[in-house]
Amino acid sequence: MQNRHDNLFEQLEQYRRELLSLVDDVTEKESNSIPKGFNNNIRWNLGHVYLDQFSWLQFLTKEKSPVPENFQKWFGFGTNPNDFDEHTPSLEELKQLLSVQPQQIKKMYGDRLEVEYSTTEMNMRTIEQVLIRTIFHEGMHFQAILDIKKFL
Repeated sequence: MQNRHDNLFEQLEQYRRELLSLVDDVTEKESNSIPKGFNNNIRWNLGHVYLDQFSWLQFLTKEKSPVPENFQKWFGFGTNPNDFDEHTPSLEELKQLLSVQPQQIKKMYGDRLEVEYSTTEMNMRTIEQVLIRTIFHEGMHFQAILDIKKFL
């Protein structure tokens, strides 16, 4: 019998596969296009999803995350592709990071999903609560990428 934690990690992995499938046919050039009326591009959305998940976990646990240097500068809240430089990860690099992230999270945090930490924003106290929030957040960026793709 599966427990709810197995289900949570299955959902994390399934939604990530769907996100990566959504951008499977996107070229590097398309990933950098910002259609009229949008503030960001596909590449920014992917980097932001990756950063957001680890940022919330780091904020909760106070443990260092495996996020590469400068991700906050490129993909943090309030940033946009104007913050990119020659070192910003490519579409393929972001896809690779995103593809391994669910397993990294499971390995790093899977045995303590219900451990209570100091309350964060939105009253989240456990890793489980953070993951539920970040899955929802990923869905928002999935939709943003869908919308951008309609204009490419």
